[in-house]
Amino acid sequence: MRLALDRPRRRLEAPIGAATLLLGFGEAVTITRDGRAPDTLMSVYCGPTTTPAIGEHNGRLSGIEVLLAPWAAFSLFGTPQYELVNRTVDPDELPHVLPGRVDELACALAALSSWGARFGLLDDVLARWAESGTAPSARVVRAWAELVRTGGAIPVPRLAEDVGWSVRQLESRFREQIGLGPKAAARVLRLQRARRLLAAGRGQAETAALCGFYDQAHLSGEFKAMTGCTPREFTLARGGAGGVPGGDRISGEATSLVLAAP
Repeated sequence: MRLALDRPRRRLEAPIGAATLLLGFGEAVTITRDGRAPDTLMSVYCGPTTTPAIGEHNGRLSGIEVLLAPWAAFSLFGTPQYELVNRTVDPDELPHVLPGRVDELACALAALSSWGARFGLLDDVLARWAESGTAPSARVVRAWAELVRTGGAIPVPRLAEDVGWSVRQLESRFREQIGLGPKAAARVLRLQRARRLLAAGRGQAETAALCGFYDQAHLSGEFKAMTGCTPREFTLARGGAGGVPGGDRISGEATSLVLAAP
């Protein structure tokens, strides 16, 4: 991505079912979450989240954002993901990452002359890191895939039974390799699907029923808890179903709001 705007930009980023690695090419981004002190970083790792974040930059931003299945992030970096839930960190400061490794990759990517060359290098490096990293549990990978496939609608006891674990075992391994427990992960994936349906023009009552919420009030409460907005507020702030300038983080999904300058 490369942005060159004539003014600073603030965006609200809603939780998604992925970990994020931003490899910055020289411009910093400031991220604020849960009322904590802001983090200003060139490259950013953000684990699984259940709350929104505010991202700000001066209008100029370039780099590559990689969205990772949480178990893949565990494999790449070797850090128990529960340590990183709702946090934003410099990836070179993760406990099991060789100092400077991510910064060196970001600099190498920035020095290349084409996006095709950058993506080729990134694929090679991440594949090499994954091969030498911590292998995720095949059962966690399978359980995560089923949660994603069902949009978080599968009951946790059934999910545990499907992969041959007790609920307690599933919760323990999910916290280690996904970060969130299976119930919290299902909440995020249900809301992610709901945002997608609302952005496509579905009504709130229909969306609540399709996504497994008890009713429209339940959908609204979950939406408020995880985005800071009601569904109506979120849709209006996006200007209807038209999306946001600069695009959402996931194609075809409503993940972001552009906010007014403070």
